[in-house]
Amino acid sequence: MDYGAFSDASLKMMYEAVRGALKADDQFEAAGEDPRFRVRATLEWKRHAGSLEAEMLKRGLQIDIIDWTGGQGELPLA
Repeated sequence: MDYGAFSDASLKMMYEAVRGALKADDQFEAAGEDPRFRVRATLEWKRHAGSLEAEMLKRGLQIDIIDWTGGQGELPLA
């Protein structure tokens, strides 16, 4: 996909769509259901998000990077 062809707003919208699908999957799993989008389990989702991030950073756009760890890499608060 030619990410350079998209407008800034389009890049941000696609990135937020990835974030939304990831959040939805986490909510499904928390409710004991199978994730519908399988964002964490599908490498193409991460590649797509990474390509979006790279293009947005190249353009100097400010973004909130997606946390793919689901909080698993965080230390517990003391």
